[in-house]
Amino acid sequence: MKDPRDIIITPHISEKSMRVMEETNTYTFKVALKANKTEIKKAIEEIFGVKVLKVNTARMPGKTKRMGVHVGTTPEWKKAMVKLAQGDRIEIFEGI
Repeated sequence: MKDPRDIIITPHISEKSMRVMEETNTYTFKVALKANKTEIKKAIEEIFGVKVLKVNTARMPGKTKRMGVHVGTTPEWKKAMVKLAQGDRIEIFEGI
């Protein structure tokens, strides 16, 4: 099994993710591209000690960027929206 800290890269904080977190107790994370839903669920439960009810994933494509005549792309990444059981909280999102 992979190390859970290799699967969960960082929390994804945006206005939309903060609103969804308050309304539906769903947290958003940037995860490894090759991670699947069951690996993400086990990693979140092991790292934070919470009960995960549902995991949704989405691949975010890289965008084309220009710097003068040079053209490049930003890296693609994967995000996971993790719904927790009623009453469970993840402390790293508190106070943001």
